[in-house]
Amino acid sequence: MKKPLALIAVALLCAACAPAANTTPEPEKSAATPSAPVSLSASSGPQAPGGTVPATIGITWDEASKDAAVDVAEQAMADFARPGVGEKQWANDLARWLTPQATADYSAVDPANIPAGRVTGPATLSFDEANGYGVMAAVPTDAGTYTVQLLRTGKESPWKVNRFTPPSS
Repeated sequence: MKKPLALIAVALLCAACAPAANTTPEPEKSAATPSAPVSLSASSGPQAPGGTVPATIGITWDEASKDAAVDVAEQAMADFARPGVGEKQWANDLARWLTPQATADYSAVDPANIPAGRVTGPATLSFDEANGYGVMAAVPTDAGTYTVQLLRTGKESPWKVNRFTPPSS
């Protein structure tokens, strides 16, 4: 008789130590509703890769815009292609031509590692008539033709260099 009593005592002790079962029902799951409307492109279609470029919103390409872009590309490349200049002087001279992102990107560049030493000809532009905010300029140097990406924030805003891309090897 002692054995059944001992088993009952152990069972009661174990039951007292076990966590209680959760009897609260789970809340019902409802369908998610969007908190904001779907973002559309300038032409009222959904934004997607490979879509059309939005309108320039009043920025058109004219000779003054093209001349200014060519001028900035050539001057910026001339300041960039100086491997013999000290790092601080190089960075200070180049900074006036750069976007804030490019300033950060090129802040750690050692000019001694730049293969180009001088600009050897005029820049030529590759631009999209529908995009008055950006342009690519091909600038010939003694190390090959660099591609210079220029951006501006408005028609009256100055062109700024966002990227120097060396010639492909």
